[in-house]
Amino acid sequence: MTAPPLAQFLRARRDATSPGSVGLHGNARRRVPGLRREEVAMLADVSVDYYVRLEQGRETGPSAQVLDALADALALDDDGRGHLYRLAGLAPRPRADLSTRRVDPHLRRLMDSWPGTPALVVNAAYDVLAGNMLGEALFCGFPVSRNLLEKVFLDPDSRGFYADWQLAAQNAVAGIRLAEGRAPEHPRIRSVIDGLTGASPEFARMWAANRARGKRLEVKEFVHPAVGELTLWMHTFDVAQTPGQQLLCYQAEPGSRSAEALSLLGTVTASRT
Repeated sequence: MTAPPLAQFLRARRDATSPGSVGLHGNARRRVPGLRREEVAMLADVSVDYYVRLEQGRETGPSAQVLDALADALALDDDGRGHLYRLAGLAPRPRADLSTRRVDPHLRRLMDSWPGTPALVVNAAYDVLAGNMLGEALFCGFPVSRNLLEKVFLDPDSRGFYADWQLAAQNAVAGIRLAEGRAPEHPRIRSVIDGLTGASPEFARMWAANRARGKRLEVKEFVHPAVGELTLWMHTFDVAQTPGQQLLCYQAEPGSRSAEALSLLGTVTASRT
């Protein structure tokens, strides 16, 4: 039988947590890639038997105090903590009508008023619902799929497009894992996950790592076929009027080579249009 999601998450994060990252040191030969069950139990101040039952799915109702201790023991960030709480049924799931593909027309108008800033609106399944002219041009018009996860794993050009494909792929998988924890019953999120699990062994391997992490301010590096290398800051904003949608904006450092490349991309795109 498949272990419950909470048990799977604990096991995967234990395997991925190095002893040194949580203050454990020693030269003894280790049989496990990360922490031992006994070490997690010690760090969380729970009995080994209780923790083993959690990992085996025989204990399904840990308290908030235990979850906080486990999150500390496994060095989880805020996204990981929230995901842990949701898996344990102790955090409300935000309302997200992912079935709607409608993007507010005022938001579209705002995006179109940024000729030098690529912008996209995505839902929690990473479907691109709208993009301004430069946003569409940055991703080459999404020739394979208008889903950012499928762009990473199914587009044969993606390995050349993302300067660090491995990092981009890991972050994308961690993002959909977080979304799935918030809305595990939603058919579109499940469809994307199931489709990629069957189509991409690399996605399946990264999915099994059970890492949960949302989008945040970070640097993205691309190699665009028309203008070359681009180093852009990606800003992520929740769309308040439509829960489940996010606005992604990409910004180049003023005066940089990337800013010049974005300007050239805008000029080329406008001339073609």
